[in-house]
Amino acid sequence: MKPLIELTRKNIWLLDSYSSQRNQDNDMGKAVWLDANENPYNHPFNRYPDPCQTLLKQSIAHAKGLDSRQIFVGNGTDEAIDVLYRCFAEPGTDNVVSISPTCGRYKVYADINNIEYRTVSLHDGFRFSPQEMLGRCDRHTKMIWFCSPNNPTGNNLDRNDIIHVIEHFDGLVVVDETYADFSNERQFSNELNRWPNLVVLHSLNAAYGCAALSVGMAYASADIIAIMDKVKYPYNVNTPSQKQATEAIKAFPDMNKWVKILLLERGRMIEAFSLLPICEAVYPTNANFFLAKMTDATAIHDYLKRQGIMVRNCTDMPLCHNCLRITVGTKSENNQLLSALRQY
Repeated sequence: MKPLIELTRKNIWLLDSYSSQRNQDNDMGKAVWLDANENPYNHPFNRYPDPCQTLLKQSIAHAKGLDSRQIFVGNGTDEAIDVLYRCFAEPGTDNVVSISPTCGRYKVYADINNIEYRTVSLHDGFRFSPQEMLGRCDRHTKMIWFCSPNNPTGNNLDRNDIIHVIEHFDGLVVVDETYADFSNERQFSNELNRWPNLVVLHSLNAAYGCAALSVGMAYASADIIAIMDKVKYPYNVNTPSQKQATEAIKAFPDMNKWVKILLLERGRMIEAFSLLPICEAVYPTNANFFLAKMTDATAIHDYLKRQGIMVRNCTDMPLCHNCLRITVGTKSENNQLLSALRQY
């Protein structure tokens, strides 16, 4: 890995991050706060959120076996993705490399930040070649993006191939594990200290059932997180979201129960789809969704929409012609989908 000072945008390296009294003293219950022009009434909504997300980070650190200094918390993984670009990629000069197809947000935020976005197509079985990934890099490549399980394909990327890239690339490698709780694969967040250039993204949206909170995390070395914290908004995660997210992290048995139920439903849905005359293939998945190749994805998608059933049409994505991405819902929701498809 290059020295972090070489990877970081010069203006960000020299930046003095915004600091408030709350950054130094998070014991809000004991102080008289007359420093931030807040209204003293309408407790508890009258005070700014904890800018350090202290309690939430402590809960995450305990659950993941990390140091709280290794954790960035933002408004969804979107904020973490955007901040990574803003910290480590120079607009108009640097580039990043990603697989294709994959989560579209990596390209969206690259475009917003004027960063060249290079792709390497997946092969049969939605696998990638680490040699091809590294071959797309040059001296201006600052980050490589992986999503595993991948979205929209649902499969785990080969772990050894990812490790090969991590160990042979001198920039940052970002592994998005948003859907990893539905997989038996060992998570990269469990081995964060092995590679100083590794950044791992997690979310409470899927397995924890907290999409409404839109809380996402990035795990990395304390040095990388310190740079990211320079750039985030001072009060980027509101107090109710911090509180509910902390409770969600602690409610691990509930999450584990939901995952088991969804995995059973996923198996049932895949089997049912494989029997539909309008379904040509269902691809292996390690997520809470699966990709199905249909006879006419657009027509079927539009038909389902008229029935009030929303699925994702992926037909315009590389390697996904005539494919629908199906999120596993409740048994009742899944039955509605199957009933509609059987009547198509």
